[in-house]
Amino acid sequence: MSNNRIDAIFASLKEQGRSALIPFLTVGDPSANHSVAIIHELEQAGADLIELGVPYSDPLADGPVIQASSERALKNGITLLDCLEVAKQARREGSQLPFILFTYFNPVLQLGLSSIFQKIKESDIEGIIIPDLPYEEAGEVREIAKQYGVHLIPLVAPTSNDRVAKIVGNASGFIYCVSSLGVTGVRSEFHSGIHEFIESVRRATKLPIAIGFGISSREHVAQFEKVCEGVVVGSALVRKIGELGEGLQSDNPQTKSYNLLQIRDFVAQLKQ
Repeated sequence: MSNNRIDAIFASLKEQGRSALIPFLTVGDPSANHSVAIIHELEQAGADLIELGVPYSDPLADGPVIQASSERALKNGITLLDCLEVAKQARREGSQLPFILFTYFNPVLQLGLSSIFQKIKESDIEGIIIPDLPYEEAGEVREIAKQYGVHLIPLVAPTSNDRVAKIVGNASGFIYCVSSLGVTGVRSEFHSGIHEFIESVRRATKLPIAIGFGISSREHVAQFEKVCEGVVVGSALVRKIGELGEGLQSDNPQTKSYNLLQIRDFVAQLKQ
């Protein structure tokens, strides 16, 4: 997958001695058009990759902030196909960042594996994360993803233990390490053995390692960018977007622009 943007960006960042900042947004909150605009703001803020979260009715891996954003997006009628269209539109408007789709397995299965990966490829999305797809059941998805040049990116948690080597052995793109036990959400503390866990994953793979779940501040990013090739910020950003929702939807162009700038500044400060 030498033409995959994910590989290219991690290779470039390695040469620069930098870690990737990977923001997550729930597509369709507050609307699909706003999500396109937010993608551009994240790119301007210095994001290196972007996770596009597909709203889902039973998001087992997500905490209350992302669950609430999913509910708002679902009320807007946002589907997996709408999320792919958002990616397409952002590309048409010039976005160059790697996109990673974060979705649960049921929407993928409903659309058919070959069909959905064809559409993912057409939408110029380079990676996919399916948190409720166990490694032991991922063989068919992994093969189809490979056929379409899409990285199937695995999640590994501190509880993965002796499964880590198997999970990362067939991975591509990067390894997503979960920083804490439980669901996503802003935290003040992380799993006590997190650094030992990261080192155990590093011994099992040559792929870049990104860490997420609970990372919400510049201090958190600074802590983990020293030991990982990527840092994911999800709930904190999604909460910020939710707080700005009314302003983002204002009919006043200046008010809307001001609130988009608040999102850009929030993400830019994570890199300072």
